[in-house]
Amino acid sequence: MLVGIGLMPHGNPVLEPPDEETRKLAEVLRGIGEEFGKADSYVLISPHNARMSDHLGVVMAEHLVSWLGFEGKELPGEWETDVELAEKIYRAEKDAEMPVVDLHFASLKGQYSRWPLSWGELIPLQFLERKPLVLMTPTRGVSRETLIKFGEVLGEVIEEEEKRVALIVSADHGHAHDPNGPYGYRKESEEYDRLVMELIKENRLDELPSVPEELVRNALVDSYWQMLIMLGAMRKAEFELKSSAYACPTYFGMAEALWVRKN
Repeated sequence: MLVGIGLMPHGNPVLEPPDEETRKLAEVLRGIGEEFGKADSYVLISPHNARMSDHLGVVMAEHLVSWLGFEGKELPGEWETDVELAEKIYRAEKDAEMPVVDLHFASLKGQYSRWPLSWGELIPLQFLERKPLVLMTPTRGVSRETLIKFGEVLGEVIEEEEKRVALIVSADHGHAHDPNGPYGYRKESEEYDRLVMELIKENRLDELPSVPEELVRNALVDSYWQMLIMLGAMRKAEFELKSSAYACPTYFGMAEALWVRKN
């Protein structure tokens, strides 16, 4: 069953917080790790792994290996895929006629069945106990309705599991907060981040599909699409918000939210 959902950033500052706001963010991220300590497996959705224009991906490779840090920050480690759960998710999504592909590298099974991890996965994983996981990749090239439906199917599969599964959504938000940053300054980054935090704190996530496309585009985010998947999964059980936090120490916004199952 789906025991909880964690929205987690993947920016380097949470590893070595430069200010009080980011230190508080890192503290609540550790709280997610504590909350999910009793989970058996994770499903991790990351925007910084395989990138496909109009398909979502389920990584089936058995071994997940640290490969690409951000700005030289290396985070060594290796994780194992929950292959049984990955196969169930992939098959259910295919049966529901979702645009999904299964992802392998080098070998279908065994020691050479390996898949690279980037900062999009590695940074959230620093706050979580090492457990088997299913890595999934979103896409921006399908409709919002498709992403939500994909999440609903995902939630149904997890709910049918006897094992306890936590859903981790790796996401950073507006990337144009700093005029001296790589993307300059855009007011939409502040507007988007403020709106997302309002929707989270006020239990209004059902309004997420109504966020204007122009705002999403101009805010330069890498969170919106996987949050729609998250919204679909959340509809398959009852959850309550346990914690939330936000920080923007550099040019991009980082948010945390933890939802736990009510029953």
